[in-house]
Amino acid sequence: MSVPWRGTVVVTGTDTEVGKTVVTAAITAAAQTAGLRVAVIKPGQTGTATGEPGDVDAVQRLAAPLTGRTLASFPDPLAPLTAARVAELEPLELYTAVDAVREEADKHDLVLVEGAGGLLVPMGLRPSGEPWTVADLAVSLGAPAVVVTRPGLGTLNHTALTLEALDRRAVPAGVVIGAWPTAPELVHWTNLSELVPNLLGALPTGAGAMDPGVFRRSAPGWLTPALHGVLDDWRAWAEEIG
Repeated sequence: MSVPWRGTVVVTGTDTEVGKTVVTAAITAAAQTAGLRVAVIKPGQTGTATGEPGDVDAVQRLAAPLTGRTLASFPDPLAPLTAARVAELEPLELYTAVDAVREEADKHDLVLVEGAGGLLVPMGLRPSGEPWTVADLAVSLGAPAVVVTRPGLGTLNHTALTLEALDRRAVPAGVVIGAWPTAPELVHWTNLSELVPNLLGALPTGAGAMDPGVFRRSAPGWLTPALHGVLDDWRAWAEEIG
C-alpha cells in the first residue's frame, strides 16, 4: 500500500465517533501539502438541528480543501436513511451520490467521501427502493476505503469485521487509528501490533482541537505514504511516542 492513493477514496469507520472527520481532514492536509487538488464530500449529514457546524465545515476549518460539499442534510442525529424518514424528507439516492463524486473526481486529484457511522449504516435508497450503504457506494465508485478505528479494547473485532465486509466486496482497504492516547496502556500497544499490517496512520488524541496551521503541518507525520504522509517506520514511531 505504499503507492499514494489518488482518485476517489471512501472514509468509513468501525462505528460512530471514531474520528472519521478529523482523519478526513488529516488526509486532506497531507495530500494538499503533496500538491494535490482535494475535494471532500459528505453524502449524508445528520443532526443539523443543533445548529453546530457539520463535518465538511470541520474539515474546511482544519485543512481547507479546494472543494467541500454536503449532498444531503437531515435534522436528527440518526442514520441518514432513518433521519430522512423521521423528518419526512427525500432520502439520498445512490446514483445521485455517485454522480456527484464522479463530477468532482473529474476536477480533482483526490476526492475523499466521508460516510456516516459504520460501513453498513443505511445511507439512502437505490432506484429500486432498497437501502444502500457506504460499502455499496465504494463498490459503485470502484474506490478503496480508509477504515477509521479506535485503539482500545474491542477494536480488533470491530476492525476485522469491517475489513472482512470490504474484502468480500473486493474493496481494497487500510486502517487509521482515529485517536491514539497520550498515555497508551498495554491494550493499546498490543492492538497496535495486531493492526500494523493494515495500518495507514494514527492520529493523536485531540488533533481536531489543534490550531489549523499546526494541524496542517503535523498531518503528514501521522500518515503513511499511501495517504500522502511521511510515516514509514512504525517501530520508530512507537519509540518516539513511548
